[in-house]
Amino acid sequence: MALQQYIDAIPVSRAARFASIRALIRRLYPAAVESMRYQMPTFEYRDGWIALANRKHYLSVYTCMAAHIAEFRASHPAIRTGTGCINFRDRDEIPLDDLAQVIRNALEHEH
Repeated sequence: MALQQYIDAIPVSRAARFASIRALIRRLYPAAVESMRYQMPTFEYRDGWIALANRKHYLSVYTCMAAHIAEFRASHPAIRTGTGCINFRDRDEIPLDDLAQVIRNALEHEH
């Protein structure tokens, strides 16, 4: 699936939230290259990467390293996380300031 097709398929109820995360990444790393490397929108900058996904009941931000999200996890225990990912349910507020640090962690460090 092409990047624009993926974005167009996101439900209207979740599209603005998805767009806000993409915009934050672009603002912080305008030189990052966006592709569908992992079958989802993926931003690569130097040796780092971060990916976004629309799932059935949430939006996911993937970094694939627990260290990249450790501070976020500690500050937001009510938001579901995995080993190196954050899953924003539709009812969760997305703390963009704290997510910015996760983005920096993922894009500034090797995986």
